[in-house]
Amino acid sequence: MSVGRPVANTRVFVLDGGLAPVPVGVCGELFIGGAGVAWGYWGRASLTAERFLPDVFGGGGRLYRTGDVVRWRSDGCLEFVGRIDHQVKVRGFRIELGEVESVVRAHAGVRAGVVSVVGAGPAARLVGYVVPVDGVNGEGLAGSLRDFCRGRLPEYMVPSGWVALERLPLTPNGKVDRGALPDAGAARGVVARFVAPASVVQRRVALVWEELLGVERVGLRDNFFDLGGHSLLVARMVDELHALFGIDVPIRDVFLDSTVEAVAASVERGLGTAVASEAVMSMQDSLLDDLARLPVGEFEAMLVDPSLTAPARGADE
Repeated sequence: MSVGRPVANTRVFVLDGGLAPVPVGVCGELFIGGAGVAWGYWGRASLTAERFLPDVFGGGGRLYRTGDVVRWRSDGCLEFVGRIDHQVKVRGFRIELGEVESVVRAHAGVRAGVVSVVGAGPAARLVGYVVPVDGVNGEGLAGSLRDFCRGRLPEYMVPSGWVALERLPLTPNGKVDRGALPDAGAARGVVARFVAPASVVQRRVALVWEELLGVERVGLRDNFFDLGGHSLLVARMVDELHALFGIDVPIRDVFLDSTVEAVAASVERGLGTAVASEAVMSMQDSLLDDLARLPVGEFEAMLVDPSLTAPARGADE
């Protein structure tokens, strides 16, 4: 939502956590300076110290820390994204809920929507609460929203569960009452249209997921987190794959693309690297064996003239 440009005698800055200006299009906190900014709160020194900072950009006054998350648009206007106190941390990533919500609300089938965090610690996940427009089926909307968000957000910012509501709960002043949102513990992610795993590696990865997640069937395009996975289960999955294949799948790869297809591809890359390394070691061992079979005179000649090579194994046999 655009909030326009600064009014007269007002200076605004969009700053990161280190109080440095951010580029156009990047989210940051809104700070306001200029003649209209007060020096603090009357009789509230601690709150004044938290919200009013010296103007380090040459204004000579104070900067007011609004707590609003905004970003500059290319047309010079500010776009409101959300509140700084709505920032959350999920799977090790810091997420601004307002940024996710703005994408969810942009879907043609959504009349209203919010995003919240369900669970805590490694089990924390994002859940979207949406009010469909009239005539839109909530269950069908969930699948469309999943794909819509994935086309516009990084994977870690896409909600893994969806709840359709007739209306969002509101506080007396008209804001969304997040504390009154219904329990989403049973809200499941959207399972992609089933495509059977084809290769041996894909089938084995799917079997590992079925056992870890307690689901009957896992398809090639199914997403680990959509099926109820979380950070602790990712670590267990990586351990299972190591025991099964003897290679290490980077955990970061799982977070970047969490489908059976992508994880199996990571396993296959690891297997290919392992096979290549084994081939190199075998060649090295063969070369050492050949060198050991050389007479001392020939070996010394090779040291003097590196262009000479050891005869192929069996050439003189």
